[in-house]
Amino acid sequence: EGKEIAENILKETIKQGTLRRDFVPVFCGASLRNMGIQPLLDGVVNYLPSPSEIPPIIGHHSKTGKEVKIPCRKEAPPLALIFKIQNDREAGSMSYLRVYSGSLKNGSTIYNISKKKRERITRLLRMHANRYNRENTVEAGDIAVAIGLKDAQTGDTVGTDKFPVLLENIKFPEPVISVAIEPKTLSERKKLNAVLSLLAKEDPTFFVKENAETGQLIVSGMGELHLDVLVTRMVEEYKVEAKVGKPHVSYRESISKEAVHKEKFHRVVGGKENTAVIILRVKPLERGSGNRFISILNKDELPDELVRSVKRGVENAFNAGIVFGYPAIDIEVTLESAEYSQTASTPFAFEAAGSLGFDAACRKADPVLLEPIMLVDVMCPKEFVGDVIGNLNSRNGVVLNMENKPGMDHIHAEVPLAQMFGYSTALRSSTQGRGTFSMEFSHFAVKEGGFSS
Repeated sequence: EGKEIAENILKETIKQGTLRRDFVPVFCGASLRNMGIQPLLDGVVNYLPSPSEIPPIIGHHSKTGKEVKIPCRKEAPPLALIFKIQNDREAGSMSYLRVYSGSLKNGSTIYNISKKKRERITRLLRMHANRYNRENTVEAGDIAVAIGLKDAQTGDTVGTDKFPVLLENIKFPEPVISVAIEPKTLSERKKLNAVLSLLAKEDPTFFVKENAETGQLIVSGMGELHLDVLVTRMVEEYKVEAKVGKPHVSYRESISKEAVHKEKFHRVVGGKENTAVIILRVKPLERGSGNRFISILNKDELPDELVRSVKRGVENAFNAGIVFGYPAIDIEVTLESAEYSQTASTPFAFEAAGSLGFDAACRKADPVLLEPIMLVDVMCPKEFVGDVIGNLNSRNGVVLNMENKPGMDHIHAEVPLAQMFGYSTALRSSTQGRGTFSMEFSHFAVKEGGFSS
């Protein structure tokens, strides 16, 4: 009508449209030149929903598995999700968390629902970049840092045992690259172990293990750059000098058919007999399903304590692998039968039988070696598409599809990670430096040539 719209009405209209998802406000800026950053932050405050304006989130009861709706109310039982762990030299372990309901108080004891452990919050902080304010209480909708949670990990749900609801866990991709690492001097071995443990706690996609045969430390991550960054942090932040080996692919093992094995275990330890007899069935699962352990026995056939011992032995064997010691994945293990004696059967015997029985059953089930397959996206000028596709094919890659864009083509392909070493240099050479690529983990697939290669 030719009248100027009041600013508050305009802001409220944009906010309501955003909440209904009718449109999306777009802001332009450049962080390098600090242009448009403040309007963007103001837009987050003015147009995006506050915690009280979003629908209740869905959690699952830790005992029954039933869905539970969790509204954002400070009067409700406390419930928070830890989304980041950071180590500080002065404060120690800092757990970044989002409070979804209720409130957390400074000095209070909370229950880690994921770990089934109680921990005490020694301090609550509200962070502002590298500065912080101490808080006595944080409430539903707040993001804060809790100091003092020693056993907490990224993805854990914390709250109270009277309201044991698990929030959706954060799924982390499998590591695909490994390198051997050792201290430059033997005196720094303990310090290196401590630093690697801190880095692994901060980053759930970074894994550290010791080779049981050689005693060598092996670190695994999402790629060469990922491991380079962590090694640089280790040197610059923690002052630990280390020698790093060449990167190699993190393979996995699995099976290709069903098999059944009867394991008999008997050993005398300290004059006491330890016996166990079990029958295990192993079955391959679809890729990405993970491992499963199932017992079809009732308490009269085998006490729960001994079933748990078998499960523990099988889970240890998952990590130990089948043929070459790579972790075993996508296998279902069923405990079908067991024999035990009231006097000679022990948890130790059934755990050992579980581990040995799993290994023997899998060796009967035609084990296979799995390699990581990467989803590779390449952008290059049209005139180089033929060379780029030819190079991907030579690396056993499979082109999934192509997108034509003005002046550039976008190629989507799947390529075994083992074939991607040195690809950056090859792409620069074949496109005169005008091609770029990115890659991420897609899935594990059976390696051509298997264990013989």
